[in-house]
Amino acid sequence: MPEEPIPPLATPPEVSPEGPGETAPQADRLRFRVPLILYLLTCVSTLITAGPLYALGVMFILTAHEAGHYLQARRYRVPATLPYFLPMPLTPLGTMGAVIRMRAHIADRRALFDIAITGPLAGLVPAVILSAIGIRLSTVADAATASEPTLMLGEPLLFKALAAVMLESTPDDTVLLLHPLGFAGWVGIFITALNLIPVGQLDGGHLLYALLRRKAYPVAMGLTVAAIAMIAIRFADYWPWTLLVTLLIVLGPLHPPTADDRVALGPGRIILGWITLLFVVVGFTPIPLIIE
Repeated sequence: MPEEPIPPLATPPEVSPEGPGETAPQADRLRFRVPLILYLLTCVSTLITAGPLYALGVMFILTAHEAGHYLQARRYRVPATLPYFLPMPLTPLGTMGAVIRMRAHIADRRALFDIAITGPLAGLVPAVILSAIGIRLSTVADAATASEPTLMLGEPLLFKALAAVMLESTPDDTVLLLHPLGFAGWVGIFITALNLIPVGQLDGGHLLYALLRRKAYPVAMGLTVAAIAMIAIRFADYWPWTLLVTLLIVLGPLHPPTADDRVALGPGRIILGWITLLFVVVGFTPIPLIIE
């Protein structure tokens, strides 16, 4: 899709590139208005889904994530839009996250790395904190007497570790009735891990290309083929991933080159990049939701 350019500074009102008959100030208002409306709709959608505490928590996590991307893009003068939040009412999460349209090919290798990694790290901090607080506020109930849950959550390794730290030892015949803040934290951990899968235009795809450049292509293709095979073999379990995998294929699993792939990252960025990509192992769960 074509990207929306950031207008140059200190230019008088003139015809906007958005279309004939539309001035630059009008285009600026439009670029602000659409993200704001989507943000408010996502607030309402998450509020309806699981209440005010969940909405507050998950919107804070998503806002931190997208602000990390946006501010770094502005720092490197890479044209980027404001975040477009994606409301999904009548679904278990109430949202599909948010996206920023950015001309990533304008960035050099180091800028691409910084823009890609800042979002996940900025969102992960509140996600872990809210998960810990929410687990602590949750209720442990006897599985035999508790009412049958309608929504079961998959447990990433990180979430299991937090539960082990924040809760006293619990018998096997108990269930955790997760507090809304804990649910918001779980969503933040899951979305962060999902975004860090190293394929195409996901945050992980940007990171892997910044780390390996064109050597990232076999990894991205291998993961795409593995995802297709996983869905084909166990379609009953993994069919919800069909849409995401289809989008990744349509958008292209291979990352385009940057404006300058020769820029060095330095050892600090390289170590941080690989550690961040490894978060997929502890934060992702292939069957996140089970509705009964």
